[in-house]
Amino acid sequence: MSAPSETPRTPAAEADRLARRLRQQVGQAVVDFGMLEDGDRVMVCLSGGKDSYTLLDLLLQLQAKAPVRFELIAVNLDQKQPDFPEHVLPGYLRARGVPFQIIEQDTYSTVTRLVPAGKTLCSLCSRLRRGALYTWAAANGISKIALGHHRDDILATFFLNLFYQAQLKAMPPKLRSDDGRHVVIRPLAYCSEADIAEYAAQQQFPIIPCNLCGSQDNLQRQAVRRLLAEWEQAQPGRCENIFRALAHVSPSHLADRQLFDFAALAAHAAPT
Repeated sequence: MSAPSETPRTPAAEADRLARRLRQQVGQAVVDFGMLEDGDRVMVCLSGGKDSYTLLDLLLQLQAKAPVRFELIAVNLDQKQPDFPEHVLPGYLRARGVPFQIIEQDTYSTVTRLVPAGKTLCSLCSRLRRGALYTWAAANGISKIALGHHRDDILATFFLNLFYQAQLKAMPPKLRSDDGRHVVIRPLAYCSEADIAEYAAQQQFPIIPCNLCGSQDNLQRQAVRRLLAEWEQAQPGRCENIFRALAHVSPSHLADRQLFDFAALAAHAAPT
């Protein structure tokens, strides 16, 4: 008797499978790191890129089914980049029925004025953007700030710190800001960039490219991303293993004297 043939995987079935996987990963990250609590007022930072669109979309789906009640507010910082399509995000958010706020602050002129030609703009741009968003959050009763960083962002940050800063430090799924006033969450922490890119294409999000730093070549982060991509191509699953290692740390098998008291180590006395 011949074995039954396997049901062919149609594009619709594959899309549904991807959506379920992303929802599960976001839900698991939220639970594992205690990202959301009843009554939270969550600011979803929306840049117009694939990651932040996916973040908002999945949080909206989670909001409809979660056992806790939380509010979502999409916030975009209009940095006054030339040719920025100001109508895209408001139109999308109104169509989705999502409360939103557009903050207008000309950080573009500041960055381009202060950073010498040919130098990386990302660091200063990021600091100014973070400051504007945190200020708005503090003034509007925000309890959680949701960012669209995914698993590959976390891994890239880990290797950047390892290679260039001599630190074993990554980008945590949940953290308290330096001033202690904000809790930042990254619900996409378990999601791969490839899955997010595919999902964003399927959903046909109106992507807005970043023309400020996105056009800069040979950045350290891009070099690390290429390295990770090469590793993943050579051995699929390697990036997942590295990410899992970040959650299974053995301080006694590293060399940080602040985390483990090596000086106090002594052999047990032999039994008499």
